Amino acid sequence: SMPPEMLMKIFSYLDAVSLLCVGCVNKHFYHLANDNGIWLKIYSSCFQPKRTIWKIKSEQTETASLGCAALHDRKPGYWKKEYIFKQIAAVKTRVMQLVKPVDPYTGLPCKNKEAMKASGLSWIIVLKDKNGKEHIMEKANPSFKDSSVTILWYSTNLPCLDILSTLKLFGVMPLLPDQSRAPSKNGPRRRSLIAEYQLANLTESSAAIGADKLVQLFSLNPGLLVGLWK
Repeated sequence: SMPPEMLMKIFSYLDAVSLLCVGCVNKHFYHLANDNGIWLKIYSSCFQPKRTIWKIKSEQTETASLGCAALHDRKPGYWKKEYIFKQIAAVKTRVMQLVKPVDPYTGLPCKNKEAMKASGLSWIIVLKDKNGKEHIMEKANPSFKDSSVTILWYSTNLPCLDILSTLKLFGVMPLLPDQSRAPSKNGPRRRSLIAEYQLANLTESSAAIGADKLVQLFSLNPGLLVGLWK
């Protein structure tokens, strides 16, 4: 295997999201990717001090000693946690600013769409069959209204309803939202369970609320419409 020093050198060129992903490979990589030196560099490049420090010799010595203290007096992973917490706090602040203006007619925030985009929020459906296998539906088409959000999933490659047991709806947020690009499916994300639905015997236990020659519509509480193509 590659020497730790060489791995650390490689890790030092990674961005925060890539470094978090590398730490999930195995225990050895996790410990190396927790290095305070690498994370302090990432933290410092992102959160620069507001005031300018004049480069006087005495102050350079003081800064160097503070840098050493920041590395050696902290447990491994300290600066990683500090970076993550501060990034999350920055996103929360941005979202709170966006949801402050309220529509006088609906009583709801005017910029829900912008706030959700700033947070990186998305939704996924997880279908579980009777053998315990999970089928994840990532791609969704959201439609934003003044007082609601409608999310649509569709596919012709889904498993047959007869073998499905449950459907779970999750809200998903990236751990480190990046405003400059779309959220990565491979990056670290947080799932939040919104609702769980039982699909076993759906057609027998639930009456169709609408149907034509091709599609049957079933309503599941709360707020889910399931369309079955014949």
